[in-house]
Amino acid sequence: MKKSVRIGLIVVAVAIVLFVAGCTSLPPIGSKAPTKAVAVLRPLQGSTVQGTVTFIQEGSGVRIVADVSGLTPGKHGITIHEFGDCTAADGSSLGGHFNPSNVMHAGPEDKERHVGDLGNIEADKSGRAKYNRLDQKISLHGRNSIIGRSIVIKEKADDYKTRPGGGAGMRIACGVIGISSLEAD
Repeated sequence: MKKSVRIGLIVVAVAIVLFVAGCTSLPPIGSKAPTKAVAVLRPLQGSTVQGTVTFIQEGSGVRIVADVSGLTPGKHGITIHEFGDCTAADGSSLGGHFNPSNVMHAGPEDKERHVGDLGNIEADKSGRAKYNRLDQKISLHGRNSIIGRSIVIKEKADDYKTRPGGGAGMRIACGVIGISSLEAD
Protein backbone atom coordinates (compact mmCIF):
# COMPACT_ATOMS: atom_id res chain seq x y z
CA MET A 1 0.00 0.00 0.00
CA LYS A 2 1.35 3.44 -0.90
CA LYS A 3 2.39 5.76 1.90
CA SER A 4 -0.10 8.48 0.83
CA VAL A 5 -3.01 6.01 0.93
CA ARG A 6 -2.00 4.83 4.42
CA ILE A 7 -1.82 8.42 5.67
CA GLY A 8 -5.24 9.12 4.15
CA LEU A 9 -6.72 6.08 5.88
CA ILE A 10 -5.20 7.16 9.20
CA VAL A 11 -6.71 10.65 8.85
CA VAL A 12 -10.14 9.16 8.10
CA ALA A 13 -9.83 6.76 11.06
CA VAL A 14 -8.94 9.62 13.43
CA ALA A 15 -11.89 11.68 12.14
CA ILE A 16 -14.26 8.77 12.75
CA VAL A 17 -12.93 8.24 16.28
CA LEU A 18 -13.32 11.95 17.09
CA PHE A 19 -16.85 11.98 15.67
CA VAL A 20 -17.90 8.89 17.62
CA ALA A 21 -16.32 10.32 20.79
CA GLY A 22 -18.49 13.43 20.45
CA CYS A 23 -15.70 15.86 19.61
CA THR A 24 -17.86 18.06 17.43
CA SER A 25 -16.15 21.39 17.97
CA LEU A 26 -13.03 22.95 16.62
CA PRO A 27 -9.93 22.60 18.80
CA PRO A 28 -8.25 25.71 20.16
CA ILE A 29 -5.99 27.50 17.68
CA GLY A 30 -2.49 26.38 18.69
CA SER A 31 -2.50 26.58 22.46
CA LYS A 32 -5.02 29.43 22.59
CA ALA A 33 -8.75 29.04 23.23
CA PRO A 34 -11.37 31.46 21.85
CA THR A 35 -12.47 34.15 24.30
CA LYS A 36 -14.86 36.03 22.05
CA ALA A 37 -17.01 35.19 19.03
CA VAL A 38 -19.36 37.20 16.84
CA ALA A 39 -22.20 36.57 14.40
CA VAL A 40 -23.55 39.11 11.92
CA LEU A 41 -27.28 38.51 11.43
CA ARG A 42 -28.61 38.62 7.87
CA PRO A 43 -32.26 38.45 6.79
CA LEU A 44 -33.86 35.17 5.67
CA GLN A 45 -37.08 34.72 3.64
CA GLY A 46 -37.33 38.36 2.61
CA SER A 47 -37.32 39.74 6.16
CA THR A 48 -35.49 42.94 7.05
CA VAL A 49 -33.96 41.62 10.28
CA GLN A 50 -30.28 42.34 10.82
CA GLY A 51 -27.87 42.86 13.68
CA THR A 52 -24.93 41.48 15.61
CA VAL A 53 -24.56 38.94 18.37
CA THR A 54 -21.39 38.82 20.45
CA PHE A 55 -20.34 35.92 22.69
CA ILE A 56 -17.76 36.61 25.43
CA GLN A 57 -16.26 33.90 27.66
CA GLU A 58 -16.83 34.90 31.32
CA GLY A 59 -15.51 32.27 33.71
CA SER A 60 -17.52 29.08 33.19
CA GLY A 61 -20.22 30.85 31.16
CA VAL A 62 -20.59 32.85 27.99
CA ARG A 63 -22.14 36.33 27.92
CA ILE A 64 -24.45 36.79 24.93
CA VAL A 65 -25.03 40.38 23.79
CA ALA A 66 -27.31 41.02 20.80
CA ASP A 67 -28.46 44.16 19.04
CA VAL A 68 -31.12 43.41 16.40
CA SER A 69 -33.33 45.59 14.19
CA GLY A 70 -36.09 45.06 11.64
CA LEU A 71 -38.26 42.88 13.89
CA THR A 72 -42.00 43.15 14.43
CA PRO A 73 -42.75 44.40 17.96
CA GLY A 74 -42.90 41.64 20.56
CA LYS A 75 -41.00 38.47 21.42
CA HIS A 76 -38.99 36.36 18.97
CA GLY A 77 -37.24 33.04 19.60
CA ILE A 78 -33.44 33.12 19.57
CA THR A 79 -31.61 29.84 19.12
CA ILE A 80 -28.27 28.35 18.18
CA HIS A 81 -28.49 25.78 15.38
CA GLU A 82 -26.26 22.83 14.51
CA PHE A 83 -24.82 24.11 11.25
CA GLY A 84 -23.22 27.38 10.23
CA ASP A 85 -24.83 27.36 6.80
CA CYS A 86 -27.12 30.32 6.13
CA THR A 87 -27.36 29.68 2.38
CA ALA A 88 -30.95 28.43 2.18
CA ALA A 89 -33.47 31.30 1.91
CA ASP A 90 -35.78 29.56 4.41
CA GLY A 91 -32.97 28.62 6.82
CA SER A 92 -33.41 24.89 6.23
CA SER A 93 -29.63 24.49 5.79
CA LEU A 94 -29.11 25.32 9.48
CA GLY A 95 -30.28 21.96 10.85
CA GLY A 96 -32.05 21.79 14.19
CA HIS A 97 -31.31 23.41 17.52
CA PHE A 98 -27.78 22.64 18.76
CA ASN A 99 -28.46 19.71 21.10
CA PRO A 100 -25.35 17.57 21.74
CA SER A 101 -26.91 15.91 24.82
CA ASN A 102 -30.08 14.86 22.94
CA VAL A 103 -32.49 16.33 25.51
CA MET A 104 -35.90 17.99 25.16
CA HIS A 105 -36.45 21.62 24.14
CA ALA A 106 -36.93 24.00 27.08
CA GLY A 107 -36.34 27.54 28.29
CA PRO A 108 -32.90 29.07 28.84
CA GLU A 109 -33.13 28.86 32.64
CA ASP A 110 -34.22 25.20 32.70
CA LYS A 111 -31.65 22.71 34.00
CA GLU A 112 -32.17 20.35 31.07
CA ARG A 113 -32.49 21.97 27.64
CA HIS A 114 -30.92 22.06 24.21
CA VAL A 115 -27.61 23.91 24.42
CA GLY A 116 -29.03 26.13 21.68
CA ASP A 117 -32.21 27.12 23.56
CA LEU A 118 -31.65 30.80 24.39
CA GLY A 119 -35.26 31.89 24.89
CA ASN A 120 -36.67 35.09 23.42
CA ILE A 121 -35.51 38.51 22.38
CA GLU A 122 -38.13 41.29 22.68
CA ALA A 123 -38.45 44.04 20.09
CA ASP A 124 -39.82 47.46 20.97
CA LYS A 125 -42.36 49.32 18.83
CA SER A 126 -39.58 50.46 16.45
CA GLY A 127 -38.52 46.84 15.83
CA ARG A 128 -35.26 47.08 17.78
CA ALA A 129 -34.27 44.45 20.35
CA LYS A 130 -31.39 43.95 22.74
CA TYR A 131 -30.44 40.74 24.54
CA ASN A 132 -27.86 40.36 27.30
CA ARG A 133 -27.49 37.29 29.47
CA LEU A 134 -24.82 34.97 30.86
CA ASP A 135 -25.39 31.40 29.70
CA GLN A 136 -23.90 28.42 31.52
CA LYS A 137 -24.56 25.78 28.81
CA ILE A 138 -22.89 27.19 25.71
CA SER A 139 -19.12 27.42 25.35
CA LEU A 140 -16.53 28.74 22.94
CA HIS A 141 -14.57 25.46 23.08
CA GLY A 142 -15.17 21.81 23.93
CA ARG A 143 -18.28 19.70 23.49
CA ASN A 144 -20.76 22.59 23.76
CA SER A 145 -18.77 24.90 21.49
CA ILE A 146 -20.90 27.18 19.34
CA ILE A 147 -18.00 28.19 17.06
CA GLY A 148 -18.92 27.50 13.43
CA ARG A 149 -22.60 27.05 14.25
CA SER A 150 -25.35 29.62 13.62
CA ILE A 151 -27.58 31.88 15.66
CA VAL A 152 -31.14 32.27 14.44
CA ILE A 153 -34.00 34.68 15.12
CA LYS A 154 -37.54 33.30 14.66
CA GLU A 155 -40.72 35.07 13.59
CA LYS A 156 -42.63 34.41 16.85
CA ALA A 157 -41.98 33.82 20.55
CA ASP A 158 -40.58 30.52 21.79
CA ASP A 159 -43.16 28.96 24.14
CA TYR A 160 -40.56 26.55 25.65
CA LYS A 161 -43.08 23.69 25.35
CA THR A 162 -43.89 22.87 21.74
CA ARG A 163 -41.56 20.19 20.34
CA PRO A 164 -39.13 20.31 18.77
CA GLY A 165 -38.58 24.08 18.40
CA GLY A 166 -40.91 25.98 20.71
CA GLY A 167 -43.59 26.87 18.16
CA ALA A 168 -41.65 30.01 17.15
CA GLY A 169 -42.39 29.74 13.44
CA MET A 170 -40.14 30.58 10.53
CA ARG A 171 -36.46 31.41 10.73
CA ILE A 172 -36.16 35.09 9.78
CA ALA A 173 -32.48 35.90 10.40
CA CYS A 174 -29.26 33.94 10.62
CA GLY A 175 -25.59 34.54 11.39
CA VAL A 176 -22.62 32.17 11.45
CA ILE A 177 -20.70 32.29 14.74
CA GLY A 178 -17.00 32.94 14.20
CA ILE A 179 -13.99 33.44 16.47
CA SER A 180 -13.35 37.12 17.20
CA SER A 181 -10.41 36.84 19.62
CA LEU A 182 -8.21 34.29 21.38
CA GLU A 183 -6.87 34.19 24.92
CA ALA A 184 -3.68 36.19 25.48
CA ASP A 185 -0.30 34.49 25.79
